[in-house]
This record gives sequence, structure tokens and C-alpha cells, in this order.
Amino acid sequence: MEVLETVPLHAQAQVQGATSSSMFSIDAVIALCVFFALLSACIIIGHLLHGNRWANESITALLLGLLSAGVVLLCTKGKSSRLLSFSDNLFFLFLLPPIIFNAGFQVKKKRFFKNFSTIFLFGVLGTCISFCIISLGVFWLFRKLGVTALGVQNYLAIGAILSATDSVCTLQVLSQDETPFLYSIVFGEGVVNDATSIVLFNAVQSIDFSNINGLIALKLLGTFLYLFFTSTALGIAAGLLSAYIIKTLYFGRHSTDREVALMMLLAYLSYMLAELFDLSGILTIFFCGIVMSHYTWHNVTESSRITTKHIFATISFISETFIFLYVGMDALDINKWRNAKASAATSIAISSTLLGLMMIGRAAFVFPLANILNFTKRSDSEKIVFRQQFIMWWAGLMRGAVTIALSYSEFARTQKTSAKDSALMITCTLIIVLFSTVVFGSITKPLIEAVLLRHRKPAVSDATDIPSLEDLRLLFVETGDQGDQGNNEMPKRSSLSLLIRYPTWTVHYLWRKFDDKFMRPVFGGRGFIPFVPGSPTSTADEGPENP
Repeated sequence: MEVLETVPLHAQAQVQGATSSSMFSIDAVIALCVFFALLSACIIIGHLLHGNRWANESITALLLGLLSAGVVLLCTKGKSSRLLSFSDNLFFLFLLPPIIFNAGFQVKKKRFFKNFSTIFLFGVLGTCISFCIISLGVFWLFRKLGVTALGVQNYLAIGAILSATDSVCTLQVLSQDETPFLYSIVFGEGVVNDATSIVLFNAVQSIDFSNINGLIALKLLGTFLYLFFTSTALGIAAGLLSAYIIKTLYFGRHSTDREVALMMLLAYLSYMLAELFDLSGILTIFFCGIVMSHYTWHNVTESSRITTKHIFATISFISETFIFLYVGMDALDINKWRNAKASAATSIAISSTLLGLMMIGRAAFVFPLANILNFTKRSDSEKIVFRQQFIMWWAGLMRGAVTIALSYSEFARTQKTSAKDSALMITCTLIIVLFSTVVFGSITKPLIEAVLLRHRKPAVSDATDIPSLEDLRLLFVETGDQGDQGNNEMPKRSSLSLLIRYPTWTVHYLWRKFDDKFMRPVFGGRGFIPFVPGSPTSTADEGPENP
């Protein structure tokens, strides 16, 4: 399987003149040297622009990729602009997994699971709403724009492709420290959204459109629920397996390298197993990262803790930069633009139509669902105000490599669509990705500062978010402590009433008790590391946050 395809930069005569004893192609070596030099340049420029309101590493890498492709295009006199061609295999198998895993490993788990119902609602139902609106809009408007060769399957595939938000770019433009709620919601939604979009895309490919009936919607729902729960279970199982092995065998007695290697390999193995069984690798490796940070990370030696946190973040950062540089260089592939055989006006019209449908589709679920959720919140501090809703809508408009990879999968390898229409859809997808990343991505930080940070209210701790949180303590207090509660001024409520009124907090409290009593003695974690000579001594060190 070919995952990295280099494109010749020299004439055939020069290639034939290379020494026959060389193990590598000269063109491959030159292309990779240029590419790694550009990666280094992206890191340096990103460091110099750190803290800039309008730029970030993603935009820098994208623009550098465009610039380098333009230089190659000039050097080859318009014949080729490609150093490396885009490969969806390279993206899905090697670049995306470390990014999603590190996001799960570093995520603030308490806040993520506190907002899990909102994340799940936006990521699943919201994506389905956006998918329907984009698909119907494309079906109705493309015919008026003169694009008549596409079929129903293509329209539905376009809806799935453009419903996939760019969770990678979200990491760049949102701050987990400045806007923790928005970061948790938008990024968490992005992970579930990507998984939902890929499931919808795969389902569209498998549906027989010659025999459409009312059971198709139920089949899609059943397929998604199956993929979601099985993928999540696989990720949790892989994380627990790594925790149990490292806790039981304690590799740190002999080599900390084995601990780090085992964590990396089991995480990647979970992703590959999910892909092997046609599950969602994104969900699998994301939840694997969460479980590893909760259990496995506390079972390794102190030096391995430091190493894992930095090495996972470093690999993720390089992969993110690689992706945007990769996309920027591929955007000026002259062959795709020639095969499209479309005027600039046609390309702009189609791209603008798709961008407009994308914005309408996101607005159609962000604002209604957010207001519906507000009706279920008792405390004003828990409600999603309009300013936050607007930023959630805006930050979710960015599209990235997942969109391009799905577009290539649909239009670059199919025989059902003409080469002209396939090239046209790929180029329009590239225009949307470039525009949304550069324009929306560069404006997001100043927009957050203007809309949210200037009107930010003093932070309220988790313990005071619910005035009746003491009811949970009274409900689950030990028998020997019940006499210390005074004159019973606050009557103890039933567990069912508290579960109905405060489901998130009640489930969290019950989970902590179950975790401390059953899970941590078996799988390790904070406070349950056995004493072994040379084992971690600072078990109270601050690490990834407990759920």
C-alpha cells in the first residue's frame, strides 16, 4: 500500500543519470528534504508569531504550503506544482491518530464529561441536521448552476463531506485555559462530528439507491449507534489493558522505555483494530487516550510521566503542522484545476453555494439546540448565552483535512462520476478548506476577545455551580457520619429525585465511588500504586485531570 507518493521534479534524463547504486530515488530525497525544511520553517515562524491575534501555526503552514507549491509551479514552467500528492491513507493511518489520541490524553476530563450530553447532542443530531440541509441544498441548487451529472449518492456524499468540522484547527484557535467551556464543547463536538460524518459517508457508499424505502433512516441510526458504542468500548478496553499490564508487570523496574513504547503501541493498535473491523478509529483512540490518562499514566514511573506528556504532545504538534502544510501544497495541483475545465466564475459560484449551505446547516442546529438545552438548565451560569452560541457557530465553520480526504475518497477513485465533475468537486472543496481555515481561523481569536473575554464574568467553581450540591453528600454519607449533620434542617432526598434533577453531578459522584472501590485497585491510578523500589514517589503530582 502506497502512503506517500513523491512527484518528479527533474526531467527523465536527469533521473536516468542518477547512480544505479543509490537505494533511494533522487526525486524522493529532494522532495522530502524540501518538505522537512518547510516543517522546520513553520515551527520557527509559529514561534515568532506566538501570541499573535490573527495568525497561528495552522494558517502559517497552509500559507507556506501554498507558497512552496507556487515556487515549484514557476520552476517547472507551469507543468507541475506537486512535491507530494495528497493520500487519504497517509492522513487516516498515520497523521490523524496521534492528534486525536493526544487530545483525549490531555483533555480536561471533568469538564468534558460534565458537558457530554451537550457534546453528544451537537455532534450527532447536529451533524445529521447539517447533513440533511447540505444534501438537499446541493440537490436543488446544483442543477441551477449547470452541474447535472451528479447522482443522489454524490449529493448525499457531499452533505457528509461538508458536515465534518476541523477538530485539528479548533485546537489552534481556541484556548483550553481562556475559554474552557467553549473548548470542551467545540472540540468534543468536533471529535464526535468527525466520527458521525465518516459513518454517514460510509453508510451512503453502502446504500443501494435503486431500492430506497422507509427503513433506510432506521438502518443509518442503528449503524451509527452500533459504531459509536463498539468503537468506544474498544478504546476503553485498550486503555484498561495497558493499565493492567503496566500495573501488574511494572516495566519501570527495568526500563522506562518499555512503558512509553507499550502505551504508544497499544493506543495505535486500538485505532488499527477499529479500522480493521470497520469501526470508528477516531472515537476508539480518543477514549483510549482518556482511559490511559486516568489509569495508565499514574502506573508508570515519574520520568515516564514527563516523557509521555511531552512526546504525545510533540508528535501531535508535528502531525498537525504536517497536515496543513500538506494541504497547502496540494491545493495548487495544476492537474486538478485543468481537469475541472471550469471558469473562475463557475468555481467561485459553486464554492460560494457550498459555503453558504455549510453556514446555514450549522446555524440550523447550533442556535435551536442551544436554546432547547437552556430550557433544561436551572442555573443561569449553566446556560449557553447568545455570545457563546455565536462563537460555537463560527468556530465550527472551519473545514480541514478530513473534508479533503473524504472528498478524494468520493471523487478521485470513482468511475461513476466523470473526470471533469470529480475534479470540479475536489477543487471546490479545496477552495472551501483554504477560505475557511485562513479567514475564519484568523478572525476567531479576535472575535472571541471582542465578544466573550471583554464581557467575561468571574469564574464560578464546580462546587458552587449547583446550590443543592450538599444534597449529594447527605444522600451518600456514611452511616457513622449521619449524626454530625445537625438537626436535619435539610431533608435528605431520594437518589431517584437527585438523579432526575442533577443527573450529571449524581452520576459523577456515583462513578467516583465505584472507581475508587472497584476500578483503581485493579487497574491502578492516583492513590493505588503499589510500593515498588524505584516506583513513582509523587503520586499526588498534578497530572491529567480525573473524570
